[in-house]
Amino acid sequence: MSAPGPLRPPAGSSRYTWIVGVAALLILGYITLNTFGTDAPGSRGVPNGQRLPPFAVPLALSDLRGDAQVDPRKACGVRGPKVLNSCQLRERGPVALAFFATRSKRCERQIDLLERVRRRFPGVEVAAVSVRGDRGAVRRLVQRHGWRMPVGYDHDGAVSNAYAVALCPTITFARRGGTVTSTSFSLLDERALTARLEALR
Repeated sequence: MSAPGPLRPPAGSSRYTWIVGVAALLILGYITLNTFGTDAPGSRGVPNGQRLPPFAVPLALSDLRGDAQVDPRKACGVRGPKVLNSCQLRERGPVALAFFATRSKRCERQIDLLERVRRRFPGVEVAAVSVRGDRGAVRRLVQRHGWRMPVGYDHDGAVSNAYAVALCPTITFARRGGTVTSTSFSLLDERALTARLEALR
């Protein structure tokens, strides 16, 4: 059997069409590898039973600048009125931590609902993290929607990687002390979101 020759366009197709098709396949392969080849803990979300990975990020509305601190030896010590710190959240009570991206109406709707429902659960620490994007756009979004929960700005995506965030919106739920009980990867309605928060009591 002879050795296979170089790849050639199928009969009846133009060389341009064939090149575009091959390029599209290569791009799709890269995206697939990049999506599943991650160092994050698990394919999607923090596994149930594990603790919330520690992090500290600037609050989106603050003037504090810098990338996320996700080093387990340092993150818990980075605190202050301009910082969203996961260690502080888990120390104060159960946690509902949402991740969102700007320019996503689906994400905006989920954060809007979380903002409304959280008022019925004063004992639950509810916060959100904006993943990458333009900080100015994040600030405008927070102000326009009137979100009062703390919103952190994950400039370089380090926190979303630590939490294996693959979909928008994603909400991680954890008991006081930081043990993860569940993660939502879909748009929760009010009933479903209320049930998740009630389960943390």
